[in-house]
Amino acid sequence: MTMAQQQRAMGGQPMFILSEDAERTQGDDAQSSNIQGGKAVAETVRTTLGPRGMDKMLVSDSGDVVITNDGATILEEMDIEHPAAEMIVEVAATQEDEVGDGTTTASVLAGQLLAQAEDLLDDDVHPTTIVEGYHAASQLALDAVDDLVLDEELDDELLTSVAASSMTGKGTGDMDATSLAETVVAAVRHAETDAGVARDDIALRTQTGAGASATELVEGVIAEEEPAHAAMPRSIEDSNVAVLDLDLDLQEANIDAEYNVTDVTQLEQALDAEESELAGYAESLVDVGVDVAFVTGDIADRVASILGKEGVLAVESVGDDDASDVARATGATTVGSLQDLEPSDLGSAGSVSVETYSDDDLIFIEGGANAETVTLFVRGGTEHVADELERALNDALDVTIAALTEGGVVPGAGATEIAIADAVRSGATSIEGRQQLAVEAFADAVDVLPRTLAENTGLDPIDALVDLRNRHDSEGVAALISEGQSGSVGDPVEAGVLDPVAVKREAVESATEAATMIARIDDVISSS
Repeated sequence: MTMAQQQRAMGGQPMFILSEDAERTQGDDAQSSNIQGGKAVAETVRTTLGPRGMDKMLVSDSGDVVITNDGATILEEMDIEHPAAEMIVEVAATQEDEVGDGTTTASVLAGQLLAQAEDLLDDDVHPTTIVEGYHAASQLALDAVDDLVLDEELDDELLTSVAASSMTGKGTGDMDATSLAETVVAAVRHAETDAGVARDDIALRTQTGAGASATELVEGVIAEEEPAHAAMPRSIEDSNVAVLDLDLDLQEANIDAEYNVTDVTQLEQALDAEESELAGYAESLVDVGVDVAFVTGDIADRVASILGKEGVLAVESVGDDDASDVARATGATTVGSLQDLEPSDLGSAGSVSVETYSDDDLIFIEGGANAETVTLFVRGGTEHVADELERALNDALDVTIAALTEGGVVPGAGATEIAIADAVRSGATSIEGRQQLAVEAFADAVDVLPRTLAENTGLDPIDALVDLRNRHDSEGVAALISEGQSGSVGDPVEAGVLDPVAVKREAVESATEAATMIARIDDVISSS
């Protein structure tokens, strides 16, 4: 029914179903706007792809600066308002949450799928046909990924290659990532159980003042705290540890009250009573056998002084997370009242030591009774470097765990993408109708990933893609191996460039879902 017919049916009066402030974009304009928004976001992170990808500097309204190569962080920090562009951000967030790496790959692939869809729409291919073709192609791609899984035992050497591949170019500068990767693998092995890997048992703590090579694995936890009194010891071996959720200070009255003191004796008695109460707190800890106390509340100066004389190390205003970590690592039970504190509530640690870095005191609790927890002590020359290195190590931990628990590894450095594109093109011949165009377009979109790797490495992207295809056809595997400041076509397995299969599968699935969802939208209604 035309608008004129609708008006005649309503007695000649137009019917408005949207408010006057609503804006509506329909048809080709809506599709074009959404596709352009998605492409723009993907293009933002495309230059960060690969070991020679560039970094981005993100500056907030308040002047906070983030310098990063991590796709998920870039998209998270950007102030994006376009609804379709937000979907690409969600792709990166999903990739990060599920497997911890491959966010840039997923975002770039989604953007390229949209670019190919735009060309198909211009050629009058229906969006539903594009969606069906993309879904068929994604299944061919996933089958190709599964065929590439290496049939090798995931020993420490192979896992080190996975971790190093993930970190290369991410906050490590030009240093050899192997030593950091070995530290990551050691942390993962420590947290490995029969049921998998307990990711929560691996913590990270950053500290500026040294290069990335000073990063080390601590078998225990690190708390950013300092002793409550200068007289307290800074190192204790074989210690009994208490975690107290209370104040070691005088209790304040809940009501306003006045006390009249008429002579010095009364004042002395009042002071003696306070002194006795404070001393009683310290004596209670000493009598139970506490060597180290982590207190979430305040510690009175008098209590801290007595504890220091007794050789007890005490820390006040401990954060809930640190208190929980210490309790887990040492086997201590968090106690909310000194009257309830028993020797059985105490945990134990092989050593507790206070180390000073610049103006910061850190407490290292190592060798605890329940020392499942390990901490990667991340060092960086500046705060920006340390933060980026922390992101890189988090990704490395996640991909190493994904490789161990979610299906193994595949060749990296573009080899898997070349194989996917080849498999999708081969499979397109068996698909009839216009869907075949969408399947072939999917393969073209995947080709952009190795082309981008070549471009970011400084190679001619077209020549590199031709060389990759030729080597893939002749030898079955081909990748862009980074060598110094340049790169060449080679064997990624021999070069030790490996990625978890879960990263590739998630990138294909999430990028396809986002692109097909955006391509199906033909009407955008917004209200202010």
